[in-house]
Amino acid sequence: MRFLHTMIRVTNLEESIKFFTEVLGLKETRRKEYPQWECTLVYLACEGQDVEVELTYNWDSKEEYGIGRAFGHLAFEVDDIYEVCQRAVDAGIEINVPPRDGWMAFFRSPDDISIELLQKGEPKAPAAPWKDMENIGWW
Repeated sequence: MRFLHTMIRVTNLEESIKFFTEVLGLKETRRKEYPQWECTLVYLACEGQDVEVELTYNWDSKEEYGIGRAFGHLAFEVDDIYEVCQRAVDAGIEINVPPRDGWMAFFRSPDDISIELLQKGEPKAPAAPWKDMENIGWW
C-alpha cells in the first residue's frame, strides 16, 4: 500500500492554487478536467515528493463547504518557518498560531483548511515579530 493524496474541495481554484504554490511552495504536478462531472482536479506536491494535495473544484457548485471536526489540518515540514510565515503575511493571510517557539505555526487556506508548519530539524531561535504575537482565531 502507498499513500497517494489528500483531497480538498475549493471554492476558488486560482486563489487556492496561488496559496499552495506561492505561500507554501508546492508545485502543480498535474491537472485534469472532467466535463462529465463538471469539475477540475489539480494535484500539487512538495518538490521531490510524490504525495499530493488534490484540489477539487466543482465548476458551478453553490455548496458551502464546512469544516468537520474529524478533519484537523495539513502539516508541512519547512526549511525556514519564519520565511514561510512571512510569505503568508505578505499574501494577506492571518497567522493563527505564530511560530513563537521557532518550531510550529498555524494558518488557514482560502477555504479555511488549517495548515500546520513545523520547522525542519531544531527549532529556530525565537525572533521578532513572531515571539511576541498572540494566538488569534481558530486552527
